[in-house]
Amino acid sequence: MNLDFSDEQKQLRDQIRRFLGEKCPSSAVRAVLEGPESYDKGLYLGLAEMGVLGAAIPEEFGGSGLTHLELCVVAEELGRALAPVPVSSSIYLAAELLIQAGTPRQKALWLPRLAAGGSIGTFAMSEGQGRTTPARISARVEGGKLTGVKFPVADGDVADLAVVAARDEQGRLSLYLVELAAAGVRREALESIDPTRGQARLVFDRAPAELLGTKGDGWHIASQVLDRAAVLMAFEQLGGADRALEMARDYALERMAFGRPIGSFQAIKHILADMYVSATLARSNCYYGAWALVSGAAELPVAAATARVSATTAFQHCAKNNIQVHGGMGFTWAFDCHLFYRRSNALALALGSQSTWESLLIERMSAGNAETAA
Repeated sequence: MNLDFSDEQKQLRDQIRRFLGEKCPSSAVRAVLEGPESYDKGLYLGLAEMGVLGAAIPEEFGGSGLTHLELCVVAEELGRALAPVPVSSSIYLAAELLIQAGTPRQKALWLPRLAAGGSIGTFAMSEGQGRTTPARISARVEGGKLTGVKFPVADGDVADLAVVAARDEQGRLSLYLVELAAAGVRREALESIDPTRGQARLVFDRAPAELLGTKGDGWHIASQVLDRAAVLMAFEQLGGADRALEMARDYALERMAFGRPIGSFQAIKHILADMYVSATLARSNCYYGAWALVSGAAELPVAAATARVSATTAFQHCAKNNIQVHGGMGFTWAFDCHLFYRRSNALALALGSQSTWESLLIERMSAGNAETAA
């Protein structure tokens, strides 16, 4: 088993890294952090023109017709650059839900728009803090009209389309497409630790809703897509962890104290070594998740949870210790350390918290062991 990217995929990585190096320096991230915009529109359209947004969308629906492995490459580079764009919400989630469950008409209508960056999608599932379960979802659709409240919804403040988890007239959990510009939809931007990744509260008051997939199959579809998105999100976190490690290493080599680089001191060496081990372990688990995702392996649920837990731990560990290596300067607004710390904490809660994915991993491994024993 070759757990590495091909030469063509590495070329794609280099191309995206060059593009983001030019179009998404830290000043661009800070412009969104400090400014009125929720995301970098120019950067998002630039990614669309490169075919990045449509990487895993079939060509017949306006995509590039590549695989999810290429999308993993894209995700890692977006994470390295802390790109302030709604790719995870629109592509990992909304587009994937349409691909998995949409009708031919729904796919033909929305997938080309999402691939071209002309429309942004999101997935509205949570109804408050804590682990989302079917029992906690109370939003309802009656007569094609949706009523309920969803929060937090990633990029819900800028999205054009939401896939919403709600109950049908028989109380079954289903998924629905809702255009957020329609009557009966109100959205409120929420404050978060990372303003470059917007969060919103969506209030639906008899908003028009169109069924996605089969009635009563909402939880099954959502669970599958969340596992797929978890692998992609893990690659974003891996990219951020690697870049935070590089920042700490570079600073340790150039910062002088007592006539020598601080990287020569044992305490700093230990911090950098721990960061490296954490990031390397996460990379191994992410590659396992990518293999399971692309091959359609039965191990995907376990692999996705493993990658997610490992990458969350690595990014938070590396972002925090990057600040420690920089010392007092690392806590200042002028240095970029806080940008990585913000994003690491924001992504730790995306798609469900660290504790949620740890619980899922334990449950799934226990179920697998029980089946083996039987």
